[in-house]
Amino acid sequence: MSTSPSPNHQIDVSIDEPFHQYLPEDWLRSAVQAGLDFAVEQRDGAQVSVLVTGDDTLRDLNRQFRGLDEVTDVLSFSTAHAGHWEGEPDGPEDMYLKPGDADEFPLILPPGELPPLGEVVLSYPQAQRQASEHSRPVDTEVAHLVIHGLLHLVGHDHEEPGERAIMEAQEQAGLNAVSRMNVPQLDVPQLDAPQLEARRP
Repeated sequence: MSTSPSPNHQIDVSIDEPFHQYLPEDWLRSAVQAGLDFAVEQRDGAQVSVLVTGDDTLRDLNRQFRGLDEVTDVLSFSTAHAGHWEGEPDGPEDMYLKPGDADEFPLILPPGELPPLGEVVLSYPQAQRQASEHSRPVDTEVAHLVIHGLLHLVGHDHEEPGERAIMEAQEQAGLNAVSRMNVPQLDVPQLDAPQLEARRP
């Protein structure tokens, strides 16, 4: 895991094996920084974690938190915004934070500590499959998923058509912001066929 402080954000990135060889931490950190600068609109600083991992982890998390036993591309776990990505609570309702709880009971942070925004977890094999389907570079797809996840962390959603249109416009604007930050393109090798094969229920 690497931690990169910046004037505005603290970014923790983790890349599970064997995906280090496909996605350098410095590149991922730069993409997350550019995405954060766009998503939080330079308001206050924030800390965020991004994990790049495989299909099995995403499927396990998807099943645990959303009740869907299938691979997905990206999941977001926000500290302040509720949403469909949290799934249905499995236990007494009063055990879980509700929308607005973070405002009513704010976290008490040590002096100088940036407020936590949440965590984004994405599947690199799924990103590679989607890049192939969309005929675009893998790094563009990864950047898109990072931005999608960050937008969820700050409260955007896409369950309703109006919300979806707004979020898609924000995603495109975020990708434009990443390109303006001159995040270098990657020369990414293709995953082996067994790694690319989607894991179905």
